[in-house]
Amino acid sequence: MKGYLPIIFLFIYFASFSQNSDWMTYFEKSGFNETPRYAETMAFCERLDAASDWLTVTSFGKSAQGRSLPLVIIDKQGFSSPEEIHHSGKIILLIQACIHSGECEGKDAGLMLIRDIVINKQFPGLLDHVSILFIPIFNVDGHERFGTYNRINQNGPREMGWRVTANNLNLNRDYLKAETPEMQAWLNMFNKWLPDFFIDTHTSDGADYQYVLTYLMEVFGNMDDGLTNWCKTVFLPSMTEKMEKKGYPVFPYIEFRDWHNPKSGLESSVAPPMLSQGYTSLRNCPGLLIETHMLKPYKLRVSSTYECLLSSLEILNKEFSGIISLKKKADEITASNGFRDQDFPLQFETLNNDSTLIDFQGIKYEEVTSGITGENWFKYGNEKITMRLPYFCTNKPSLTTSLPEAYIVPVEWKVGTDKLLLHGVRLSYLKKDTVLPVISYKLTSPKWASNSYEGHHALTQFECNEITENRLFMSGSAIVEMNQPQAKIIAHLLEPKGNGSLVYWGFFDAILEQKEYGEHYVIEAMIPKMLADDPGLKEEFEKKKLADPAFMKNPNLVLNWFYSKTPYWDKRKDIYPVGKIYDRQLLNTLLKESH
Repeated sequence: MKGYLPIIFLFIYFASFSQNSDWMTYFEKSGFNETPRYAETMAFCERLDAASDWLTVTSFGKSAQGRSLPLVIIDKQGFSSPEEIHHSGKIILLIQACIHSGECEGKDAGLMLIRDIVINKQFPGLLDHVSILFIPIFNVDGHERFGTYNRINQNGPREMGWRVTANNLNLNRDYLKAETPEMQAWLNMFNKWLPDFFIDTHTSDGADYQYVLTYLMEVFGNMDDGLTNWCKTVFLPSMTEKMEKKGYPVFPYIEFRDWHNPKSGLESSVAPPMLSQGYTSLRNCPGLLIETHMLKPYKLRVSSTYECLLSSLEILNKEFSGIISLKKKADEITASNGFRDQDFPLQFETLNNDSTLIDFQGIKYEEVTSGITGENWFKYGNEKITMRLPYFCTNKPSLTTSLPEAYIVPVEWKVGTDKLLLHGVRLSYLKKDTVLPVISYKLTSPKWASNSYEGHHALTQFECNEITENRLFMSGSAIVEMNQPQAKIIAHLLEPKGNGSLVYWGFFDAILEQKEYGEHYVIEAMIPKMLADDPGLKEEFEKKKLADPAFMKNPNLVLNWFYSKTPYWDKRKDIYPVGKIYDRQLLNTLLKESH
């Protein structure tokens, strides 16, 4: 009988919607298999705004093609500013849909839920302690690249939007580097409103299984301990129980250790800050990422999203005071001296030797050898089975760094300060040219990705050696104090080995380029004297030849190697321009002078 629960709920659930035909959504009117375009979505939102004092429709920016980015504010007192809502003692829930515009369940579920709250008055008590920010369509340009064939793996709706923006960039890889106008507007909105909880709605790709809805939440080590504990012991158990009772058993996002192979076991890892819930967790705002199963009927996927949003709202309304307290404490801890006294994790790894056996509600499959590629693939049938699989979810830091009292970004590297400002980071500026003792890095042995990723050939490998020096910073250079709640974001941006750092994305590639060269006839004439005058150089040369046989096959490399040993070599090549200041007294002096 349990397997039929969702169908029973759907009948009751959608039957209740049809009772008020004047306020049926486009999705409901279509027979539950179509989703509205941008104009139709906004028209429905505007109708809601005109009919209810609880709702305000506004925009938080413009897309690359000039469309308004919609923001719907729902507050029981009609408040429409962050100051009013925060002052009222309520928490702010940010719900986001269509960051990948073909994955549109959150839009249709959100419109119905908001309609039921503000028009049908079905859940008025749930707004006693919570106000909602709803983005029905984040990727508005991609949304209007509407078509039948945009999601090959997805079962409905009939037509849908495209995954990426008009600039062919994935917004859910842009949270940290913040290149798109859409993400820059989102960050400005986030910094203004400072939500207390975040929900991002998606549709999965991948394997077949029984769950209509799976989820991701950052409970594996990168979020504040207090918030992590609350998510693990309060939110997730309660949300899971509520969804089970509603006929929608949920499960952590399905990620097999070997892609598509259930036998390999399941794993959950720490999300990088380029992703939505990975980013918000570092801002001390717990994020729930919903992934409905692409093969399930669209009606079922929308209804499960609706119930998950409703369940989350119920929990948040009950737990509001604890969330406010935990978030405030997390911000204080992140900005504290004690936080900087600990090594900060830049990268995590999932342990291969630590797992638990769990029941996984899967679909029976067989391995089939492809007649085209010769490789095996997994062919799913219709039989439901429960598999006993190992689940690997223990994560530990694989790379850490010590955090300074402040970073200092040279005035000429405005790209760094511009990114920091987008994330709401507080900056001060040098008022005069100053020589400062700093710790920085020398980057060597760089290797870039061969293929473009999100518009960049990422710097995927390099050595990063710490250096200490007295360095001249010009007037206007930015002092980036770490005693602020964005400390984790600052570290990931400015530490070269940060997860999705500015170095990784290539914003500092120019420091790795050689700009001066020695002509062959000049260097050839210098080499005999260099070897004669410096026996150590000759020994180093012999070792180089033995260690790197390909080296001697390239005369240009050999001559450039000797050039690098001359006084003419660029001593600033490969030196990372951002400095780290550990001396608090020095920092205080600089800050006093900067005002």
